[in-house]
Amino acid sequence: MAPVKQKNVSIVDIFDKIEKNRGPLGQYQKEAEGYFMFPKLVGEIGPYMKFKGKEVLNWSLNNYLGLANHPEVRKADAEGAAQYGLAAPMGARMMSGQTDLHEELEARLAKFTGREAAYLANFGYQAMISILDTILNRNDVVVYDSEAHACIIDGLRLHLGKRFVYPHNNIANLEKELERATKMAQETKGGILVITEGVFGMSGDLGKLDEIVALKKKFNFRLMIDDAHGFGTMGPTGAGTDEHFGVQKDVDIYFGTFAKSMALIGAFVAAKKEVIDFLRYNMRSQIFAKSLPMPCVVGALKRLDLIENDPSLRTKLWEVVNAMQSGLKAKGFNLGNSNSPVTPVFLNGSVPEATAIVYDLRENYKIFCSIVTYPVVPKGVIMLRIIPTASHTLKDVERTISAFTEVAEKLKAGKYQAEKIVNVMN
Repeated sequence: MAPVKQKNVSIVDIFDKIEKNRGPLGQYQKEAEGYFMFPKLVGEIGPYMKFKGKEVLNWSLNNYLGLANHPEVRKADAEGAAQYGLAAPMGARMMSGQTDLHEELEARLAKFTGREAAYLANFGYQAMISILDTILNRNDVVVYDSEAHACIIDGLRLHLGKRFVYPHNNIANLEKELERATKMAQETKGGILVITEGVFGMSGDLGKLDEIVALKKKFNFRLMIDDAHGFGTMGPTGAGTDEHFGVQKDVDIYFGTFAKSMALIGAFVAAKKEVIDFLRYNMRSQIFAKSLPMPCVVGALKRLDLIENDPSLRTKLWEVVNAMQSGLKAKGFNLGNSNSPVTPVFLNGSVPEATAIVYDLRENYKIFCSIVTYPVVPKGVIMLRIIPTASHTLKDVERTISAFTEVAEKLKAGKYQAEKIVNVMN
């Protein structure tokens, strides 16, 4: 039999698209690398660090409770590393990476968040994707908030079933989507999962957990929340945004990370014991990954001790938060609907103007904060994102409000107008 001749078809090199389209943020790499993107902050983690060799007041740290350099935390981290090294335990939890301390941390996290059981994960982003991949099948229907974190969106990309999205915190629309989801689930013989966040990390507003829970009286669904920014900061004891709303028993799956309040690597999911057991035996990202290193577990236990037993950390955090937010509002700044420590400051302007503002803040006012522009926020919007911590002082707040006021006046006067973004490479 004669060999089949292939047609002369032109095949595109997959690297060609990388050269031609750097992406919405990557297009600015030459001008922004090392300054607006991938900046390097040097020194002890805290309100004052060095950027480009100059000391700056830093509002861009995921260190809400100031635990990163807490003396007891540093001591526990050092002792954990000295005792166990970074290699232990050697292996995945299911195979050879199980320890008493991992189990102790899980039990304490479950109790603290008001659940029957909890399961540790190495990274929050990775864990969320894997949890959704594990608990959902092609028959299940998902309804989620339009501003859900990227890890949720990426997890749902793996979902082979139907999903519906509702406009951010629009409960009336959520109800309509639940009606559609119910009809779909009846056809597929599957279940319904609603996903939202406790604290939305960019806007700082809270998921309307009480109103979502109320819909359980009308619809049959399970509720999962991503509370990365709420764990440790929200609620009377810091147990999370569901504690803040008093709906812990009605949030079926609680997801938290160590990266914010604990200033550490790691994450956990808490729920009924049978749900956690199912995840332990089926969650691929943990079955096929090395166990969370012992120093991280030891460090997390100490951090949890402080969160549970030292309420002054949250008191100080909220003192700084309230001073910052009330002070900015008094000056006429738009903070959106933030009801959490996350403090977004919304301005109107272009991407070039945004870079000019940040350059001015960092070089002339010695203030470092994150800048957020399109595509994260709509075109024509600039968001300066402030993360207050328990380590900041009221003087830091006053200095920042004064600087922002002057910057806003300059923006209004057109002093930041430019056709291109500030090129710090020159």
